[in-house]
Amino acid sequence: MSEMVILGGRVVDPAQGIDGPRDVLVRDGRIAAMELPGGLAADSLPKMLQIDAAGMVVAPGLIDIHVHLREPGQTHKETIRTGTAAAAAGGFTTVVAMPNTTPVNDSVESLEWMLDRERGAVVKLLAMPAATFGSMGQEVSDFHELVRAGAVGFTDDGKPVLEDDVMRAALVAAAGLGVPVSQHAEDTRLTGGCSMNAGRVAFRLGLRGMPVEAESRIVERDIRLLREIEAADGVRPHLHVQHVSTERALRAIRDAKAEGLHVTCEAAPHHFTLTDEAIDASGHGGIAYDTNAKMNPPLRVEADRRAVIEALLDGTVDCIATDHAPHASHEKEVEFERAPNGITGLESALGLTLRVLHRGHGMPLARVVALMSAQPAALIGLKERGNLRVGSYADVVVFDAGAEWNFAAKESRSKSKNTPFDGAAMVGRVRATICEGRVVYRA
Repeated sequence: MSEMVILGGRVVDPAQGIDGPRDVLVRDGRIAAMELPGGLAADSLPKMLQIDAAGMVVAPGLIDIHVHLREPGQTHKETIRTGTAAAAAGGFTTVVAMPNTTPVNDSVESLEWMLDRERGAVVKLLAMPAATFGSMGQEVSDFHELVRAGAVGFTDDGKPVLEDDVMRAALVAAAGLGVPVSQHAEDTRLTGGCSMNAGRVAFRLGLRGMPVEAESRIVERDIRLLREIEAADGVRPHLHVQHVSTERALRAIRDAKAEGLHVTCEAAPHHFTLTDEAIDASGHGGIAYDTNAKMNPPLRVEADRRAVIEALLDGTVDCIATDHAPHASHEKEVEFERAPNGITGLESALGLTLRVLHRGHGMPLARVVALMSAQPAALIGLKERGNLRVGSYADVVVFDAGAEWNFAAKESRSKSKNTPFDGAAMVGRVRATICEGRVVYRA
């Protein structure tokens, strides 16, 4: 029997409405007890592994429902082992892998291979396989068998499902299984040849820009499909919109929620922290055409950044997800238009969220924790993660909420270092990450 006790911390567990001093007992990978300080049997404590959490926050392990781990087929960028090690360093105890591997994760065989213990995942690994075979947008994959094999949702991440009939079929099939369809909202008919947000920065740099309508049109179309399906088929599909980045799309999601449709969405830290000005920092001692600030959806203008923050504050956004997208340095060190989209994000997410939302905009700490643990857990149907209830998995993050530090990309546990946040100020530092009762990271 393995036991551990976390002593003297401020437990913040939104799922139970707890925010105060508690000691937490862990036994055989589960939460065994939680008591006020001094409430645990003192005679047994010296025999256990003890974690001193005095002055620290003790919270449910963070959950990221949108990461790219690149294995199989792209292990020069990342592996499941290195990506989940970065997750542990960022306080994450559960991550959900996207299917854009080589080959695409669209079969039971590929899903089982990814989830096999031999891949060396440091934290709990889950996956959303492709919504369509090969992520080609033409034929819905075998949802039933994939859910039986462990799928927690479906997505063609990076490749939107454009055809109405295919998206409708995916939503109906997923509804019958109680899982979401997670959509990358981009009308690629409007973004061909584009490499950043349409606006004055793109004009200044001579780059073709993506209009905000490319995102909002797909969101609006998908919401219309939900409405039609509920009316015609009597089922209630769950649409999840990935990394929302524009005020217009957020307005559509907010209205759909008010209408009672089952729509959820996520926001990425880079979209509520940066604008497209980060691509051209030449006027501020930086560089122009910074490929480390190239992503999709692209960084938007200040009005959109503020809209994302407002949507996080008012509850329109259901969770924070990193869209961790590692690329090898040689892939980013090319002309801006040729560089791949994406940045790493697992190790900077908590520090940015606490800096921008908690300290900068007054978001209560419990709300930050909920957005990064309890709410993503609920979104994909996890009952025993994202909370510290007795009997749940002992997935725990211990962090110093007031620590100020600067992120150093070279120290990242990810195999890739492509981030616009190298040297950026952070607030809140992870001191320990515990996954199913195992200490998987300790600073």
